[in-house]
Amino acid sequence: MPDPVIRPRIRAATTADLPALAAIYDHEALTGISTFDVEPVPQDYWRARVEASAPGDRFLVAESDGSVVGYAYAASYRARPAYLHTRETSVYLADGERGQGLGRALYAELLALLRADDVHTVLAVIALPNEASEALHRSFGFEPVGVLRDVGWKFERWIDTALWGLTLT
Repeated sequence: MPDPVIRPRIRAATTADLPALAAIYDHEALTGISTFDVEPVPQDYWRARVEASAPGDRFLVAESDGSVVGYAYAASYRARPAYLHTRETSVYLADGERGQGLGRALYAELLALLRADDVHTVLAVIALPNEASEALHRSFGFEPVGVLRDVGWKFERWIDTALWGLTLT
């Protein structure tokens, strides 16, 4: 008999999750291109994101066996009032957790919440190359909007970013 599939629990992030959030992000800052940070950020950075309370600001975690193994959030795209119904999203998974559907589970829940929050447009910035992230976004209906060439310098090379968009309402 095959092992049962263990589904992650998707829930709202809390301040108790700050160390796990920082660990996932810090690993990517030090080893990957999904963020253009090049060193760890203070936990206060995460506290502010988790405690954000504007409509459309959401922060979810995927928890498996009591451990946070990934997260996704939506935050203000820009501070000006006309951007009120636009959010920028991000999803990060712990090292070794990719390719198991965690990103999909997080995004499905996040986008459902954003629709309920009356968010109109969702944007994602993807450092290139990242075929897995592009495939994930495409599967939810995001479309490429444009590419910014050579906007990040990390690991001794220039990195492009692609902007992807999705209209929810």
